[in-house]
Amino acid sequence: MPPSQSPLTVQERRQQILELIRARHFATLEDLTGVLGVSESTVRRDLEALEEEGEARRIHGGVLYTGSSPKLPHFEMRQPMHWAEKKAIARKAVELIQPGDSILLDGGSTTYEVARLLTGVPLHVVTNSLPVANLFASSPISDLVFLGGSICPRSGVAQGPLADAMIGSLRVRKAILSVAAVNEQGFFNNNMLLVETERRMMGAADEVIVVADSSKFGHRSLTHLCPLESVQYLVSDEGLTADWRRKIESAGVRLAVAVAEERLAAPLTEPAETGAVDSAVRSG
Repeated sequence: MPPSQSPLTVQERRQQILELIRARHFATLEDLTGVLGVSESTVRRDLEALEEEGEARRIHGGVLYTGSSPKLPHFEMRQPMHWAEKKAIARKAVELIQPGDSILLDGGSTTYEVARLLTGVPLHVVTNSLPVANLFASSPISDLVFLGGSICPRSGVAQGPLADAMIGSLRVRKAILSVAAVNEQGFFNNNMLLVETERRMMGAADEVIVVADSSKFGHRSLTHLCPLESVQYLVSDEGLTADWRRKIESAGVRLAVAVAEERLAAPLTEPAETGAVDSAVRSG
């Protein structure tokens, strides 16, 4: 008789779950218990751990893959930079999104983190990003519209005249956009075709939310996207200086400041700086 197969370790079993939902994008609890040959309670514990790590998201009826960003040059270079800040910004930006919203997401690394947190939420999603579309493609509770056009191989983003024409026929409640730089003149990106597509995105949205970590402030990039006052919300991190917070709010933009998870868990040792107000919680 052949030797009996050793049972999987916890790590091996969770890796097998990830491979399964990565391939299928969505799997039911029955799918996972059948493949692994373990109890539902074991699979539930594994899924809870994977969800805490940001690799999966449980929804009614099963689980979605929300693992790390794809192996594209844009993500390989940018995601490790200021990653804690990007994740904190994503958590803050999600607070501005309501179930049932129609949203438009571009293809930035911070926007991808926002998308990961929104999987499993009932939404109408429009995107020009293949990586973002992949997160929502198998969701049974979200509607997805992908904008066609020429695909940039560095970022997996559709851009150009075809994408622009398609955006012209759509309306969404909120657009969430990333930028390469911010200064007194406004917001910048480093791809001229993408900037034109993002301008069309802004025109299609009732509200525009820019997500940008504090390292991008005080700089400029290749192409000017729009003035500061052209957006309704800006979500950044606590590294944003008091001077920049005043400039943003003086432009009439609602500022939401994200705090990293490790700071959220730490005890408060000193009062917050005067004027450093998270204005996203204000009404109006």
